[in-house]
Parts: sequence; structure tokens; C-alpha cells
Amino acid sequence: MPAHFSGHETFPLRQMWLKKVCDGVVDGRIAKATFSDDNAIATFGVGKNMVASIRHWALACGVMQEEGSHFRFGRLAYEILQDGGLDPYAESPSTAWLAHWQLAGRCIRSTTWYWLFNYVTAPTFTRQELEEPLARYARELDPKHRLSASTISRDLETCLRSYAPRAAGGSPEDFAEPLLGELGLLQEVHKSQYAFRRGPKASLHDGIFAYALVDFWDREANGQSSLPFEAVAYAEGSPGRVFKLDEESIAQRLIALSDFTDRKLAWTDSAGLRQVHRKPMSKEDIKNLIRRAYD
Repeated sequence: MPAHFSGHETFPLRQMWLKKVCDGVVDGRIAKATFSDDNAIATFGVGKNMVASIRHWALACGVMQEEGSHFRFGRLAYEILQDGGLDPYAESPSTAWLAHWQLAGRCIRSTTWYWLFNYVTAPTFTRQELEEPLARYARELDPKHRLSASTISRDLETCLRSYAPRAAGGSPEDFAEPLLGELGLLQEVHKSQYAFRRGPKASLHDGIFAYALVDFWDREANGQSSLPFEAVAYAEGSPGRVFKLDEESIAQRLIALSDFTDRKLAWTDSAGLRQVHRKPMSKEDIKNLIRRAYD
């Protein structure tokens, strides 16, 4: 995907924003004009800049895709967010974990999110320390495009606040239900200094982990029947990196996947060779991994 460092208008993704988009879906589609016409502010109940931000996040999280004069809303996303759906108020941690996977694992319109969770290895860091490395990464992705330092800085600030909201100061808007804040992936250890929280993630359902593993597998090792443990734990875009899991937590989850997936995914550890093996899975099998995360 092309590098993308704007569109959110500096607003982190909020708990009910994807639901607001879902509420406007008719026959699986929502008109692009819904986000730009004179009624948009009333439709979404927020200011003009926030409407643009909602549109951005719906695209970045993969719940809708461009299709002519409309956006096509994903069937499974609708199944989750519709009234009476699996999680209509985005209260389940599984919805937040899915959004995080789309942003930091798939990178549809979220280059900074992907870079932060896959490339930053320092034990602690500040936004200022990340700005130049991120700018270099952006130049490598697109040498012809010149991003301003302020654009990089704003995108980083928005990304960090998505996971670690400001503890004090700022406006009341800074405390308004950031969807990703509940995941505990990032903490502000000192003023303006951050660190990842690595280790087991109690709120990460095995269904979401399994879905992320299969999604990563399909993109990085399509057609292969086995995947080494090291790829699951450490490869760029892997569940281990994106979810900040430690080795023991990953191993425990992989062992549990055999029963969870009726042996469609199975773990072996023989003669020091640790691998996950995979049997054919239909699209419906893969969607069911997500559905089971809401049981």
C-alpha cells in the first residue's frame, strides 16, 4: 500500500465511530456523499473535521472500501456492528484488537501504526526520537514524495495518543473513548516517554489471534503448509510483533489452536523444530474464527 500519514485530522479512533458508519449502511453500501454533504454533521453528531476522521478510520480499519460513488461496507463488519449484532457498541475487546490488527498488521492507510509496532525496538522512546527514523522510512517507501516534519509529528502524536491517551491537561476531547486505549499495548512511563507492554494479553481472544495468524500467513507465506515459530513471533507484520506477545505466550496460544480450530491449525515441536501446520481453510472457516471471539 502507498505510504499514508494523514486523514484522521489528529483525532484518535473512538469507540463508537465505526458504529456510526455502520448505522448509515443500506444494502451493504454507504454513499460517499454521506461524509461530505450538508447533513453530515447532523448525521454523525460531530464536527466537520471529525466526520472526515470517521471516514478515514472506517477505511483504515478495513470496514469499508471504495466502490465508485459508494463505499462497500464489509459483511463481517456489519455482522459485528449492526444493531443486535455481535458487538453493536464496540464494547468487546475483540473489536479493538481487530481494529489494531488492521492498522498495525495490514497497514491500509496507517503507515505510522505499522512502522511503530513492527520497526521500533527501543525499550523506551519519545515522539521526538521517532520522528526522524519514521521520516527516513517514509522516504524509502516513496522517494518522490516529500512529507513535512509537521505531518510526521502530527501522525506520530495521534498514533501514540490512540494507545496511551493524555493523562492530564489538554481538552476533554483527549479523554473521549479511544478505542485502542483499552488494549494496554503502550504506556506513558514518564512525561512524553513511552514503552510497549510486552507479554501475555488476557483480553486477546484465541479467535482473533488465530485470524491474525491466518491473515499474516496468507499474505507472507501463501501456499505453504507450515510456518516456523520464529516467523509467527518475530517476522514483520506477524502476530507476535503486532500484538507485542512474548515467546511463552505465543507458544501457549499455538498449542491451544489445535483444539480451537479442530486441528486445521496444529503445533509441533520435534527435535527443536517448532512449527505450525495448516490444513485448507475456507473463507467461512476464517470468518468463524472472528465470530467465535464474540461468544
